[in-house]
Amino acid sequence: MGEILSQSEIDELLKALNTGELDVDKIQDNSQQKKVKTYDFFRPNKFAKDHIRTLRIINDTYARLVTNFLSGYLRNLVQVEVIEVQPMSYSDFSNSIANPAILAIVDFNPLSGTIILEMDPNISFALVDRILGGRGAALEKIRGFTEIELAIIERVVIQMLNLMSEPWENVIKLRPRLEKIETNAQFAQIISPNETVALVTLKANIGEEDGFINIRIPYIVVEPIISKLSTRYWFTRLEKESTKETKENIKSRIETVKVPVRAILGSSTIPLSDFLELQVGDVIPLDTKVNGELKVLVGDLEKFTAMPGVKKNKLAVKILRVIDTEDE
Repeated sequence: MGEILSQSEIDELLKALNTGELDVDKIQDNSQQKKVKTYDFFRPNKFAKDHIRTLRIINDTYARLVTNFLSGYLRNLVQVEVIEVQPMSYSDFSNSIANPAILAIVDFNPLSGTIILEMDPNISFALVDRILGGRGAALEKIRGFTEIELAIIERVVIQMLNLMSEPWENVIKLRPRLEKIETNAQFAQIISPNETVALVTLKANIGEEDGFINIRIPYIVVEPIISKLSTRYWFTRLEKESTKETKENIKSRIETVKVPVRAILGSSTIPLSDFLELQVGDVIPLDTKVNGELKVLVGDLEKFTAMPGVKKNKLAVKILRVIDTEDE
């Protein structure tokens, strides 16, 4: 509903109409004009908002895995988080890359095609410096990468790619494989410049240095599974797995857990003076009778009563009764 005009505003409007300052025909023409939204056919929006939300969920998990991996690998405080997920043309992405840069071209197996994982120089040089024993400082002046530096970065990138399988497992069983690393964006033109990509931007903090890690996912690569990149499919799949598979996994893991079991022969209370004078050979009478039942504890919980005995030349107990904790 439109805003209600006050009496003074109505008076001003009538005055403008009477003096000719306001043209009624022009107002009617403007109201009848349809609002047209510009659409670029060369850069169509193939990723729906639901697809972008799902990619955000996937990469939030991936960012946490990378954080844990790099923190342990570098033995330094590392924080990686998703800043933005947005669709754009590949040309916009490639034109924004400054040389030199780390551009890992990744086979997104079993999907047909490749994605690109890009690390900016600040993060790349900080990684190398930390791995080689430094404090993880970036260079004051950016230069090209040496062969040794590229070899070190390649090992880290391979480990980071191995972490991608888990966040994507509810959509597809990924087996990403590093094909090569380029340092010049001109040699990473693996698709048409007008193709749509989803750009996932991660911000990484390594010690005192920070920078960005970008993951570029072409639409044509994920098109066969685009129907699965929806929050509805995602949460439906998670719900189904949690009702059956998760319960089975929890049950199987619980069954293999080892718990401490203790049999208590008895207890006694003695004066402090007697305790201070105890010597080898002294006898302490216990409160358990010779033919009495022993208490068996699971952890700190009294769970059974038992009789002492011997089995295969070792002391043992025979369970006589199960104590129901609810009855206590």
